[in-house]
Amino acid sequence: MHTGGDVDMAAVGELLADRARCRMLLALADGRALPASTLASEAGVAPSTASGHLGKLTERGLTEVVATGRYRYYRLAGPEVARLVEVLGRIAPARPVRSLREGTRAHALRMARRCYDHLAGRLGVAVTDALRDRGWISGSDGTPDLTRRQGHQLPGYVSEDGAYQLTPAGREGLDGLGVAVPEGLAAVRCCVDWTEQRHHLSGPLAAALLTRFDRDGWLRSSPGHRALKVTDDGVAGLAESLGVGWPPPAVDLAPAGGARR
Repeated sequence: MHTGGDVDMAAVGELLADRARCRMLLALADGRALPASTLASEAGVAPSTASGHLGKLTERGLTEVVATGRYRYYRLAGPEVARLVEVLGRIAPARPVRSLREGTRAHALRMARRCYDHLAGRLGVAVTDALRDRGWISGSDGTPDLTRRQGHQLPGYVSEDGAYQLTPAGREGLDGLGVAVPEGLAAVRCCVDWTEQRHHLSGPLAAALLTRFDRDGWLRSSPGHRALKVTDDGVAGLAESLGVGWPPPAVDLAPAGGARR
């Protein structure tokens, strides 16, 4: 709770003005808790420098420390911080691809990645499309009109808090797939995916879907970053349960204009 005057946005802006700190936040955007040594490597700084950056991020409430015995891990302080990172990703310019390694990484992130507690990238968009095509959710066709905005809605004339509605057929179908749909859930949130500029589901339903995919071994995390790989079981399961063919055809090796992290 704020007990002083107006919010000091510049204090957060100062933190985000440093590329090393931004790289740390991006590395944590999939919800993992990582040691300072890993975050130092991700940011390309010395361990002592990383400790200073992490201290500032934690002091300002963007990260928090998880202590396990004598080991300390860092994670985002909550879903609000993850949403901040994702929104900034939509408006930030793309970094140029300067090597094959960077191009491969950009391609992997565009295909499928973990965005805190839900799927993003082409896979997240494909799953959202499949649910809508089956009539399990109702709402937009998933293509935002970025010129329109109303009230507190996201760019694309899409309400972040309830862009879609879960239908009775959807609750029944998802229950048949073993997805633990939260009781009483009706409105389904979405994000505008920063690589695809389409909607992918977020919120409780998206988290339940990702939990189901993880439980059945459909996805495998990539070492060192938040990209996901679809396993052989995942390819078969996505096709059988949702009609999602994977990988999608004619995929470019990197997003146009460069790579985003």
